[in-house]
Amino acid sequence: MGHREKLINLIEEKNGILLTKDAEEHGIPRKYMSILSKEGLIERVAQGVYLSPDAFEDEMYITQARYGKAVFSHETALYFHDLTDRDPVQLSVTLPYGYNASNLKNQGIKVHKVKKEFHELGLIELKTVFNRPVKVYDKERTICDIIRNRNNMDVAILNDALKRYMRDKDKNINKLLNYAKKFKVYSIIRKYMEILQ
Repeated sequence: MGHREKLINLIEEKNGILLTKDAEEHGIPRKYMSILSKEGLIERVAQGVYLSPDAFEDEMYITQARYGKAVFSHETALYFHDLTDRDPVQLSVTLPYGYNASNLKNQGIKVHKVKKEFHELGLIELKTVFNRPVKVYDKERTICDIIRNRNNMDVAILNDALKRYMRDKDKNINKLLNYAKKFKVYSIIRKYMEILQ
């Protein structure tokens, strides 16, 4: 099987979104992406990201493909965990301090920063609505994040998320309190829990 055929199979396997790094991992030279692009079989939608004409553009997947350190957090993570009814109007991501986020901010993405040692705390992988994998913080980390950011959030979203979390049969209170200690929001979370129980 030639590089062209391999690339077409890879596009199908990846549900129409092709990353340059995926092609390179399969030993396919970059020039074949240019060839398929000229033929109209794929379109370059961002640096290192190509989309077939019949594929749905998955903004979350593409964002993370372009910015590998970005982890979906805050309101966007609430959406992933069904802790809100509101679709995220603006994507929220968290990056480690020192990472240049100007391109993300220019695209209208809300950027939060944390110390490097906290960046991967609570990191999990979930699927977008188009069934593609993305990095998101778990429920407990998300609750800590929104509590830490409570002065910049819609109070109704915050309260609804906390109520939903407390009703969730899969909640992990020990993990939540452990994270809360690390993020120095333990006493605040305890107060919310006492009110909501």
